[in-house]
Amino acid sequence: MIVALAILAVLALVLFAIAYSRRDGSHIKALKIGQKMLVGLLPLLIVAFIVSGLLQVAVPPELIQSWLGEGSGWKGIMIGGLAGAMIPGGPYVSFPIIASIFHAGASLGTIVAFITGWAMLGIGQLPFEIALIGPKFLLVRISLVFTIPFIAGWLTTLIF
Repeated sequence: MIVALAILAVLALVLFAIAYSRRDGSHIKALKIGQKMLVGLLPLLIVAFIVSGLLQVAVPPELIQSWLGEGSGWKGIMIGGLAGAMIPGGPYVSFPIIASIFHAGASLGTIVAFITGWAMLGIGQLPFEIALIGPKFLLVRISLVFTIPFIAGWLTTLIF
């Protein structure tokens, strides 16, 4: 995590220097945009981390291991893929939850299915897709990618 933080910090400094060099005040505008995003996303981040912590404490690791662990097989992969599809929001919401499930004993295949389900089937994007691109596109996309999270989880289990 320190490497990711360092990379982002260097990127932020470089971009800030570029904006500052323009001498048009765009660096101040950029900081205000960032502040506005932080204020909007902070409640989601707080709730996601609370849910992540509560999952680790409230749900017994034995339950996660039996339903989603190494011995769960296809059942765990199916649950992971479908549960991933049900988590709304971006990575700042889903990844803390996914990490807590993984640390509680979910298998690698289940976690891959979970992340792939979230990325490819996520319910959070459906209203935007229907409104902006149309229901036909949504049906075509979902029908083409529906099996991918489960195949990815199964292949992960086979390979690793």
